[in-house]
Formats: sequence, C-alpha cells, structure tokens
Amino acid sequence: MSVINLYCDESCHLENDGQPAMVLGVLSCPDDRRKVVGRRIKALKAKHGISPSVEVKWGSVSPKKLQLYLDLVDLFFDSTELSFRAIVVPDKKQLNHAGFNQTHDEFYYKMWYQTLVPLLSRTRQFQIYLDKKDTRSEGRARKLCEVLCNSQLDFTGEIISRVQHVHSHEVPLFQLADLLIGAVSYVNRGLSTSDAKLEVIKRIRERSALTLKQTTLLREEKLNLLVWRPFGGSAI
Repeated sequence: MSVINLYCDESCHLENDGQPAMVLGVLSCPDDRRKVVGRRIKALKAKHGISPSVEVKWGSVSPKKLQLYLDLVDLFFDSTELSFRAIVVPDKKQLNHAGFNQTHDEFYYKMWYQTLVPLLSRTRQFQIYLDKKDTRSEGRARKLCEVLCNSQLDFTGEIISRVQHVHSHEVPLFQLADLLIGAVSYVNRGLSTSDAKLEVIKRIRERSALTLKQTTLLREEKLNLLVWRPFGGSAI
C-alpha cells in the first residue's frame, strides 16, 4: 500500500486576529518521493545563493529573492507527484458560532475535516504533518487525529497511520506548502502591498488557470480550492 504524506498549514485561522479570511491548506506528496522533492527545493536555494538551512516561506517573498520563489512555483507545477488543496473562509465575521452551539476551535476542526477527508482513501495510507507553532500544537494534533479516524472508522491506523507536529523550517515540503497557502490567503484578503508577492501570484494563476478566489471542480487534482461560504450566515 502506498503512503502519502500530507503537509498541513494555515493562515489567519485565529478568531480575533484582525484578518477577515482564514485559509487551511495541504500539500500532498508520496512518501517515497519526499526526499527527491526536498533535494530539488534545496538545489533551487543553492542556485540562488540561499543556504539549505534558510527557511523559504511566503513572508520572505521580496524583490531580491523573487526569481527563487517563481522557480519554487514552477517546481510545484512541474512535479507530477505534488498536489495542493485549500479551504478559504473569506470572512470570519460572518460565522455564527453561538447559533450552532460551537466554539471557534470546534469550527476550526470542522474545517480541517472538510479539507482533509476528500484526500483520504482506503487504498492508501496517510501520514499527516502539522507545523508546530505553540504549546497547544500537540493537543491539536491529537484532536485532529481523533476527528479524522472517527470519521473513517479507522481505529487501527490502517488509513491514517500518523498525525505529527514538526518544525516547518526543517522540512522543505512544508516551506513549499507555506508559499502556496500564503498566496491564496493574500489574494483572498484583497492585499496588494507587495509587487513581488503579486508576481508570485501571477505565476500561480498562469500555471493553474485559476483566480485563487473561486471554488474549483471537486476532482481538480493539481490545485484544488474550496471557497467556503456559510448558508444564511450560519457557521457550518
């Protein structure tokens, strides 16, 4: 049975962070190809004079390093083993948590469920990796594992064999996930303050033929987006 690694990250997911749009994203890669892709990412860093230990991420996109980030976008689209799925909640202010008797944290896990479940299959095994950000990270990993395993009746780890936190700066594929999530978040927050970031977004749009603001077909394999909107102001 083949093993698929899912690298999960998020942008502006906190309830009161002052940002309207929330994005959850997953970069998928077969486990037996992760080292190959990791070496490609490191090779691009070397090509542009960047140390392999330096973390490349959306927040670091700048005119000086623009070509590196354009090359990373091309690497994603040229690598048939890679795919990306994200859910966008355009305006967190429209969420009605009280009306649905839930907390924002509970909504957060529901959104991760919606993000990940379409990627799961009983013909493959999945290892889920989350970016370790704070002291709450381990608790979130256990909760997400519980939610997903219960949804799939997977009580023996046959489908989801691992849910683990890692440090993104140590994992090149996480850095690529951060770049894609950052671009989707930037577009859906309506930002335009960085010409370099707009160039990266332009390249993603050219390669994908997507606006990054609209839901794709459910079976869109390379870059799959769900722009989630509440019905009648409901939370979910």
